[in-house]
Amino acid sequence: MTIQKRSFHGEAYQPQEEIYFDDGREIELLHFIYGHPLLESMRGNPQKVLDAIDEYGKTRKYLMNIGEYKSKTVTDLIREEKPRVIVELGGYVGYSAIAFGKALRDVGGGRYYSLEMNPEFAAVISSLVDLAGLSDIVKVVVGPSSASIQRLYKQGVLNHIDLLFLDHYKPAYTSDLKLCEELGLVSTGTISVADNVVKPGNPPYLEYVRSSVEEKKGKLLNGDEKNPRGNPNLIYDSQFVEGWEPSGVPDALEITRCIGVES
Repeated sequence: MTIQKRSFHGEAYQPQEEIYFDDGREIELLHFIYGHPLLESMRGNPQKVLDAIDEYGKTRKYLMNIGEYKSKTVTDLIREEKPRVIVELGGYVGYSAIAFGKALRDVGGGRYYSLEMNPEFAAVISSLVDLAGLSDIVKVVVGPSSASIQRLYKQGVLNHIDLLFLDHYKPAYTSDLKLCEELGLVSTGTISVADNVVKPGNPPYLEYVRSSVEEKKGKLLNGDEKNPRGNPNLIYDSQFVEGWEPSGVPDALEITRCIGVES
C-alpha cells in the first residue's frame, strides 16, 4: 500500500552538496546552537532544539536529518501505537532521537536507544539530547549497529523492540532487521520504520519486508540468503509512505508491522 505525500511547504534546507556530512558541520552545529541568542529557551524544550537544528540546516549547511515532514509521520505513529521501547539505528546529530524521544515520553514510554557508529556524532546527540531535557529517556550507544544490538541483548538490557527506526548504512537495513528477528527482538506487534527508501533507495530491504513467508523460506532453501538468516516465519504488512527530505526532495518511509508468526 502506498500513502501519498502532503505538499512540501515552508523553507527548505540548503541543497545537499557532494560532501554533505562528517566534514566538521556536525561540530559546527553544536557551536551554532550553544552560541544561539535563544539558547536558554531551548533548555528542556525539545521543539526549540529541533527548531535550532532546522535553522542551521536552512541558513548554514545541509544536514542529513529526517526533517520535520517525515518525522511527523513517525511521531504520529508513536502517539497512536504507544510503544515502550524504541531502537534507532543511525542517530547522526540527534534530530530523530529528540523528536521521537519526546513523543515516546509523552505516551509514557520507557527507553529510546539511539545507536550511532561515529563517536563524534554520538557526542553531538548526547549534548543536544541533554539540552532538550531528554536524557532520562534517550540512551546513546556508540559502536557498529549489529555489535551494539548483540551487546544490549546479551546484557539483558534489550529483550524486545516495539518500534525499530532504521536510518543508518543502507546495506545494513536488511541484515540488522534479520539480526533482531533471530534474537527474538521482533515479534507480533513490532513496527519497523525505514527512512530513505526512495533517496537513495533500498530495493533489497523493500523486497525482504514485502516478501511472504513462503518466499523468504524459498530463498533460504535455495541458499540465496546470507547470515544473519532472520526468522522467515514472521508475517509482515508493509506500507510505503511518501514524504519529503528537509531539502524539499521527494523521499519515503517504509512502515512495516509484524502481524503474526506462521507456525
